Amino acid sequence: MNSSWTWTAVATTVAVLALYEAVLFFLQKRQPDRLARAQHASLREDWFLALSQHPGSEVLAVQTLRNSLMSATVLASTAALGLMGTVTLAAPSLHATFHAEPGAWSFSPRLVLELVLLALLFASLVSTMMAVRFFNHAGFIGGMPVDSSARSRWNASGVRYVRRAGVLYGVGLRQLVLVVPVVAAILLPWAGPVAAMVVVAVLFSFDRYGDHADEQ
Repeated sequence: MNSSWTWTAVATTVAVLALYEAVLFFLQKRQPDRLARAQHASLREDWFLALSQHPGSEVLAVQTLRNSLMSATVLASTAALGLMGTVTLAAPSLHATFHAEPGAWSFSPRLVLELVLLALLFASLVSTMMAVRFFNHAGFIGGMPVDSSARSRWNASGVRYVRRAGVLYGVGLRQLVLVVPVVAAILLPWAGPVAAMVVVAVLFSFDRYGDHADEQ
């Protein structure tokens, strides 16, 4: 797995994933209205504000946030299990590489893919754990009586929390899906670029916001 063709396949796989993230970052900064995530973030804010204007909606708010909390928890657990498995898989390669003489260090294509896999799973785990944290805090705020002074004091924070939680959940889910091309490249190097292009195309179709945004 050390041929130049293998390195080309690995580099292409990583480059496609990196380009996808770069395009999303650019659009988020320059044209956020073109991304479904920006519209969905506004949707969550409007949802929380709408419920805050109707007494008796506290139970509905808590139930909805609890469902989101459970979904983020399942995603975090999946990322954690994947991360532990990847650490076990990559440990021999990492040990052999970093315990060699400084001048004898060599990175194989497989080791590079394992490090990328670790990074994606770690990013997914951290993002979803933070989403759990924000959903949890928003649940406490959403459960306060709408006409109470405490709700009025914390309502703005609740709006920010549901927005951040949703964005972090989306980031964690995306990183977990991007694991697929990396795993494909580990199993069969030239399957990596093909899987990366397919996965990126599918994800970008969901990231775009347009006339059919209601289907996303």
